[in-house]
Amino acid sequence: MATDKKVLMKGIRYLSAALPLLFIGPVVINSAFKNEKHPLYPFILGLGIIAALGAMFLIYKGINTMLKSLFDGDKNQNS
Repeated sequence: MATDKKVLMKGIRYLSAALPLLFIGPVVINSAFKNEKHPLYPFILGLGIIAALGAMFLIYKGINTMLKSLFDGDKNQNS
């Protein structure tokens, strides 16, 4: 069983991009809920939700890519 290291590194890059968003998203959402009367409340709340959803997507993409590199790596070499 061979691991495709380029694809594995791509998955690690996705996960490393998701790490800051995991912290930024909830902090921005919490900050938005503390300032509900501010005129930019909907924009800031939307920005926080987009950051949180982006983190979830990047985690999914990273884990999926890493698993692909681990389990599909030997298929490319036999062809």
